[in-house]
This record gives sequence, C-alpha cells and structure tokens, in this order.
Amino acid sequence: MAKKFKPLNLSKIKTYSFSNRSNKVSTADFAKTNQKGASFKDFLNGLPDILAGSDLRSIISAIATAAKNKKSIILGIGAHVIKVGLNPVVIDLMERGIITCVAMNGAGIIHDLELAMAGQTSEDVATAIDDGSFGMAEDAGVFLGEALAESRDDSEGLGLAVGRAIQQKKLPFCKQSILAAGFRLGIPVTVHVAIGTDIIHMHPQFDAARTGIATHRDFRLFSSVIATIEQGVYMNVGSAVILPEVFLKAVSLARNLGHTLDHFTTVNLDFVTHYRPLTNVINRPTARGGKGINLIGHHEIMLPLIAAGVIEQLG
Repeated sequence: MAKKFKPLNLSKIKTYSFSNRSNKVSTADFAKTNQKGASFKDFLNGLPDILAGSDLRSIISAIATAAKNKKSIILGIGAHVIKVGLNPVVIDLMERGIITCVAMNGAGIIHDLELAMAGQTSEDVATAIDDGSFGMAEDAGVFLGEALAESRDDSEGLGLAVGRAIQQKKLPFCKQSILAAGFRLGIPVTVHVAIGTDIIHMHPQFDAARTGIATHRDFRLFSSVIATIEQGVYMNVGSAVILPEVFLKAVSLARNLGHTLDHFTTVNLDFVTHYRPLTNVINRPTARGGKGINLIGHHEIMLPLIAAGVIEQLG
C-alpha cells in the first residue's frame, strides 16, 4: 500500500528580517540612462556594474593597467576575427603599443593575405563544396609557398615570413594586414598550423616540411612572449580549440623553465561557450593566481568596445 503524504506545516518555519540579508544586486549598480551627446566614457560608466557589465570594465581596466606598466598584452585570434572586419582595430592597438603580440591559427594567414591581395576574403563554402571547387583558388597558395621558400629554415617563423612578403611586395591592401603590421612594427605575429585544416594544405605548392619548421618556431616564439605575461593579459578571441591548447602548453613550458607566471589576467571572447577556452585559458592557467574572465558576445561588437574603452582609459 502506498504511503500517504500530507502537505508540510509552514507555521513553525524560521524567518529573519530582510535588513539582515546579504544581497548581490543594488540600485547603486544599476545602469544609467544615456543622454544625447554623451561621451563614450559616459556610456561605459553608465553600464550596470553587474555580471557582463562588470566583466567588461574589468577587462578594459586590466588591459589599460598592463599597457601603462609596459606589461605584455597578447591577443590570440581565430580567423573569424579577421573575417568580421576587425583588422583595423587590431592594427590600431598594435600601432599604439598596446598589443605586444598576436597569435593566430593557420586560417588566419589565408584570410589576412587575401584581404591584403584583394580587399576581400571568405568564399561561399556552401555553394563551392558540391563541385569540389571549395578552397581551390590558387593565388594564396602560390604566394604563401613563395613566402616560405624565401624564408630561412633556422631563424624565421611563419608569421614573419608571410608578413614580410606582404609588406615588401606592397600588396594593394597591405595596410589592412595584421601580418604586415607585425613585420612593419617589429611585433611578433605567430601562426599555429594544424596540418589538414586549411585550404592551402590541398594545393601542390604546400610545403609541409617548411610549414612545420616555421610554425614550430612560432610556437617557441609565442612561448617566449607568454613567459613575460606576469601582470599582463592574454586574450583568446574566437579560437575554440587550437589557440587554447597552444596557450596552455606555452604556460607550462614557461613555468618549467623557471619563469614566474602567478598573477595575470586571461580573457575569452566568443559568441558561444566552448570547453577548451574555459578550461585552458580561463581556469587552469590562473588557478595559482590572477583572474580569468569569460565574456559572451559577437567579436565585431565586443572587441571594438574593449579597444575603445582601453584607449579612453589610457587618455
């Protein structure tokens, strides 16, 4: 026979005064309404000091503080950052001396190069995959092959080789190239290739041996910059797998060699939450100190917001 239950008697529950309760939200943290003609600083200060509003301010403050103190500020990007038109924002931060290193995946050099060559990129994969023409435009493959052939196996990374070629050959839109800006400004731009992921890997001009050597040198160069990240900032923007994995290994390598990496800020920006950025960028590297911040939003909105906020704070 089933046991019978009666509703709980609520007459003897213990209560307390609201005035004695700790609360997470206060009107002091609320948003401030915007006024016509207000400055961008007014807009930022008017955001609610709650959740993402607070995180956005923290990111801006961390970057601005690191820049003032001449600490390393490293930007790791997936190719989507390039495809949504953010090269001018990244290059401006490089020229201002705010970003001290850029890391990208293998697709990044293709989209950056295509923009430098033609001012356009990002083919329509859905229409090209059916007939096997996807990724078969030869221009980028030929250019990258020649850039690698002209590089020195023992002393140059992939980012330097391609950036130099773009700059020296004065491609029509080279001023829009992150790689060329890195070469021009002497700022490391490292490229981290997973062979088989990029369209140029299907082309006969692709030199796997030279690419492997060059991208491994870039990993070592990237790791040397990560070794200086104490009191600095690392931002992972739009890379779900490759750069979070590379960053984690670079942190381990730097610590293994005796570098101090105890207090720094890591940031992940993406429009969805992925496992590896949360684990390998936000949580594990900062477990012994520092702070990790995950901010959800579209790159084409969030990165310019952060960049503008940093520029505003630096005056």
